[in-house]
Amino acid sequence: MLELAGIIILGILAQWVAWRFKIPAILPLILIGLLVGPIAAEFLTDDKTKYIEPIWNGTYGLFPGDGLYYFVSLAISIILFEGGLTLKRDEIKNVGPVITKLITLGSSVTFFGAGFLAHYIFNLSWEVSFLFSGLIIVTGPTVITPILRNIPLRKDISAVLKWEGILIDPIGALVAVLVFEFISVGGGSGFTKTALTEFGKILLFGTSFGFTFAHALTFIINKKWVPHYLLNVVSLSTVLFVFVESEIFAHESGLLAVVVMGMVLGNGKLKNLKELLYFKESLSVLLISILFILLSANINMVDLMLLYNWKTALLFFLIVFIIRPLGVFLSTYKSNLKFKEKLFISWVGPRGIVAAGIASLFGSKLLKQGVEGAEYITPLVFMIVLGTVLLNATTARLFAKIVGVFLKNSDGILIVGASKASRLIASYLQNSGKRVVLIDANTSFIEHSNNQGLEAYVVNIYDDDLTDNIELNDIGYLIALSGSDAVNKFAVKNFATTFGEHGSFRLISADEVKSQDFEFKNQFFTPKDDYINLSEAVRDFPNLYEIIIDSDKDYKQTLEKLHNQLESIPLFVKTSTNNIFVINEFESKKIPKEGVTLIYVGQKI
Repeated sequence: MLELAGIIILGILAQWVAWRFKIPAILPLILIGLLVGPIAAEFLTDDKTKYIEPIWNGTYGLFPGDGLYYFVSLAISIILFEGGLTLKRDEIKNVGPVITKLITLGSSVTFFGAGFLAHYIFNLSWEVSFLFSGLIIVTGPTVITPILRNIPLRKDISAVLKWEGILIDPIGALVAVLVFEFISVGGGSGFTKTALTEFGKILLFGTSFGFTFAHALTFIINKKWVPHYLLNVVSLSTVLFVFVESEIFAHESGLLAVVVMGMVLGNGKLKNLKELLYFKESLSVLLISILFILLSANINMVDLMLLYNWKTALLFFLIVFIIRPLGVFLSTYKSNLKFKEKLFISWVGPRGIVAAGIASLFGSKLLKQGVEGAEYITPLVFMIVLGTVLLNATTARLFAKIVGVFLKNSDGILIVGASKASRLIASYLQNSGKRVVLIDANTSFIEHSNNQGLEAYVVNIYDDDLTDNIELNDIGYLIALSGSDAVNKFAVKNFATTFGEHGSFRLISADEVKSQDFEFKNQFFTPKDDYINLSEAVRDFPNLYEIIIDSDKDYKQTLEKLHNQLESIPLFVKTSTNNIFVINEFESKKIPKEGVTLIYVGQKI
């Protein structure tokens, strides 16, 4: 009981430390696991026992026999399902081919390159070497996401790293399984036919189970055949059912099935997707916390001492600084990504829970089978996991600045509210070359926005997850245009520092228009028009017009003319360099008026 409670308490403590210091949680989790496991057994206890013993002599401990590995498999399935839920097709319009090549060509480069290195550096057999290389194909979405949250990057770079991290996990697991089966059956020509058959079965059952049950679950939930209080647990049980059933039909197809299921649900028409995401995210945090401590504690000091030589450093250096960049540059050849962006993607390739979990599973099984060199599998993989996480967590932000992908001037625009007026303004800004993102809790507004070709998401402004969205790292302006004064004020107050580093603006409220007694006048989107005025102007005159200004006097006269026309509202000023400013912002900067363009909505003058 003490050990179980201790794992959860230490795991959540590590998660808090990671949040506080803005580092991936995997780092403190692994360190805690090593401390309560092999380090405690070597230095902290008199009888050489661990504080936490996942498996002892294969029989005793928290998870006797194969219990730990069953738990690891089920937990990883839930974690990958949660990752699949976050994958949106709209994110990869520009980089879809790059992601495809990274998880195919890039994986092949890592597999063969790392396999050759492990063989010649550590003198391992070819079979064990390629099992190691298969395990480190994967990059960790649970590790990459915390790193990217703290670095303002162009959307395409974040999308490439995020999608690669999630999609490559089942592929790496599949490759590792095929190599493991090759070792277990002793290789030979007969294995080739078996491998191809198993590969086909994995693809068939993984995709079909995931696709079918995703649509079935969507239908059941949308028809309200499941009461609201059972929604999350029914979804969880369905994920576990899909994983287990897929595994029964084709061994190791379960991970592919849950990723496919998550992707289909995340891009479908599930009405309760947000609730499902919150529940699965909380569950994933708990499972990751438990898993990394357990797997790290399960390592023995004898295994760690195998790495205490120069060969380990050489292997790590070549994999991280030669193999990873080679795979990335080959995969991004002739893509729209710039050289500096390819360089950054090459730098960020931390391994995560799938690599660590499957390494522990296969390493122990091969040790029982007496396979020579099997004792290197788990410690070598953990070395790559811990080393890459430590490297990327401490240097990714600095490296982004050095190579020039760090967005110093984040000029993306986040508009809170997706009404007709917001959509009209967003379309103008998007056509002017700006990245514009609309958010609203109204699903109908968001659907209209998407149909107009705008980037829009169903988001409740009071949800905390808005600040965790790595795809919004390039947002530098916040404009609150919703019909609720409370929402607009809340957005500016709570998200100005996150999304409004260059400016945050909201609509003036009706009460403020009447009283003219308010503060922070420069934060208003328009000097004197509230939501009703803006909506009526757009309803009657659904176009934005431009007027070229000749002088300061012309600017003042034009504004007066617009103000005198009750349904004409000045919105922006565009300079000759295509910089666009909100009216209040433009006037506060005291920019010369000559040659600028005034943009307004309403009756044309």
